[in-house]
Amino acid sequence: MRASTIGPHLPGNRVSTHTDSEPMDELTIFDTTLRDGEQAPGFSMRLPEKLQMALALARLGIDVIEAGFPAASPDDQKSVEAIAKRIEGPTICGLARCRTKDIDTAWDALQHAAKARIHVFLATSAIHRKHKLKMAKQEILAQTRESVAHARSHCEDVEFSPEDASRTERDFLAEVIETAIGAGASTINVPDTVGYTVPHEFEDLFAWLSSNVPGIRDITLSVHCHDDLGMAVANSLAAIRGGARQVECTINGIGERAGNCSLEELVMSLRTRGDQFGVTTGIDTTKLVPASRLLSTITGIPVPPNKAIVGSNAFAHEAGIHQHGVIAHASTYEIMTPSDVGFDGERFVLGKHSGRHALRQRVGELGYTLDDDAFERLFVAFKDLADRKKDILDADLEVLILDTGLRPEGDWSLTRLHTSAGTDSLATATVSLEHRDGRQIHEAAIGDGPIDATYRALVRATGYADAHLDDYQVRSVTWGEDAQGQVSVTCRHGKTQTRGSGVSTDIVEASADAVLDVINEWERSKGLPSATAEDAAKARRTSP
Repeated sequence: MRASTIGPHLPGNRVSTHTDSEPMDELTIFDTTLRDGEQAPGFSMRLPEKLQMALALARLGIDVIEAGFPAASPDDQKSVEAIAKRIEGPTICGLARCRTKDIDTAWDALQHAAKARIHVFLATSAIHRKHKLKMAKQEILAQTRESVAHARSHCEDVEFSPEDASRTERDFLAEVIETAIGAGASTINVPDTVGYTVPHEFEDLFAWLSSNVPGIRDITLSVHCHDDLGMAVANSLAAIRGGARQVECTINGIGERAGNCSLEELVMSLRTRGDQFGVTTGIDTTKLVPASRLLSTITGIPVPPNKAIVGSNAFAHEAGIHQHGVIAHASTYEIMTPSDVGFDGERFVLGKHSGRHALRQRVGELGYTLDDDAFERLFVAFKDLADRKKDILDADLEVLILDTGLRPEGDWSLTRLHTSAGTDSLATATVSLEHRDGRQIHEAAIGDGPIDATYRALVRATGYADAHLDDYQVRSVTWGEDAQGQVSVTCRHGKTQTRGSGVSTDIVEASADAVLDVINEWERSKGLPSATAEDAAKARRTSP
């Protein structure tokens, strides 16, 4: 357990006066990309993708990885368990409501981790007590005490969050926190659950808690901010000035509603303006862009070009006066360098004559781990792409890894696709599919364009004609006329909504692969126990 060293940062002795000769506190970086981030619409990930993301977080130097909410669904529990068994280095954390069953489920998933943490939470604000929990203050205190103690019976590292802390009466918030500390919590997380607070108010709250809660100097004080008003990073930095020594954040700032505190923005703010905060982190900042790009590739949701730190325009200079200044001396318009955060440019690394050894070596250099079967699937896809493209860039290879190397083989495979479309005729698509049991199916359909026709033919051929296409997105992986396109689709069948992706130099083929990815996922899930979408969503909605 890392104790909070908060005395020097109380009002009247701010770290803004920090000098190089003063010791700097080490800040714990708690990443919740795989929990709070993953539960945001459009950001769901499969187990192999979560494992690759967790490996990237470990390489980044994250202290604590919140791997999921095990009680939310069997899939969440399985994912947390797999990450706990596989990932070395960071503490692996699982979220649980203040319920005995939730806590036991979290521990079942976490018990194989070398370093495990149970994170329990309970709402404390008046609005939540009245409208959601329908509980009195004394009931909140009793449940906090009982749940933290139960979590502590499993695991020494227990974190407690009073949900909606920023809108909770200060005296009651202090009482709840004191109760949690007394029951054995080693980390107290103070969340701004709905992104309501502002920096000076939040800094004052942390300073007040640091001065008024017995025992708080013996634990780690943490902060978790949402970005509803666009102040998640600013509020987190203010909390550090008030005494927080753990910050909960996500890659690219993803999360519920408007998102969470952006990890890359927080870390680079601390690195660039350490004189203002007096803390340091163990993050390898050169891994920030690779981690950001990996998440974007997995989810199919691009990073906005103007995104701070990791956006493609973050170090671009178009204005003549800016270009002149940067050429004269980079510091005129850059307060950090591209290499500081991992922008190292694209390299033409592989081509049609590259063999297995060169491919495996580059896959490892990019930070991926594939078993032999996955690598062979990747190699076949790589050779197919090499016949279409002269040069294969790192970004091309990364989407291939995620699309073939990390995707389990499905029941259905596409053996033939033909489309026809024109301005004065209906679009048609003909598909041929083969099932792993040897069956072959041929189907045709018409639609509003070749992609729509292809979709209709695929769902009709596989027995999902009543499915709905809820979302369709396409982006270029690299550039040029032979660039691969990555297509991401979200489809709904009954109460199940599933995301799929596909990549190809032919956008219609990529679209077909994405839809077939969804269909294969539905086939895999047949007969498997799972919580309903409503149950899982309800559980996740009640989180910090």
